[in-house]
Amino acid sequence: MLFDKKSIVSKFIENYYWSLGFKKIVGIDEAGRGAIAGPLFVGLVIFPLGYHHPSIKDSKLLTPEQREELFEIIVREALFWEVASASVEEINNLGIIKALFVAIERGLSKIEAPDLLLIDGPLTIPQYKGIQKSIIKGDRLSLSIGAASILAKVSRDRYMKELAKSYPEYGFDKHKGYATKEHLLALKKYGPTPHHRITFKCFKGL
Repeated sequence: MLFDKKSIVSKFIENYYWSLGFKKIVGIDEAGRGAIAGPLFVGLVIFPLGYHHPSIKDSKLLTPEQREELFEIIVREALFWEVASASVEEINNLGIIKALFVAIERGLSKIEAPDLLLIDGPLTIPQYKGIQKSIIKGDRLSLSIGAASILAKVSRDRYMKELAKSYPEYGFDKHKGYATKEHLLALKKYGPTPHHRITFKCFKGL
């Protein structure tokens, strides 16, 4: 839904930057950074000037059904959206932070001349030459970051559900690769798969 930016009052930070003249504002967020299996996914979203949707927010505050519904709204109404990823091999070889930058750079390579990047958390992209702002709890303060979190989360959950079909004994469809009790018990019983981040501390001694 679109509104004249002068006619709405929004808590979201985009309104401030729109008022300063920024137009192509990219919200960036990731999913799977703390997991011990599966790729890392990054969402990138640009909304039209003055865009607002009352239900878009941090993906962690939404049910799976709400995320799926909003995913379809976002990809339909955004000016631009992209989901990029870093593989388990890249995570194991580079470390999680460098792999995250790889995924972000892949997504940004699809965007021509963004005006501003809004990035969730205390994170800045070292090689990026344009204007970027890191925002603590950005997925709750920025509409585009919140939307990016939804795209990344839904895309990664879908991937892990598909992975579970090949490895049903690990329960990837339930815990999505995070270190739950069920997951750790499966690791002790069956050992790691090629989809596990074996450089993480929890794998020492397995």
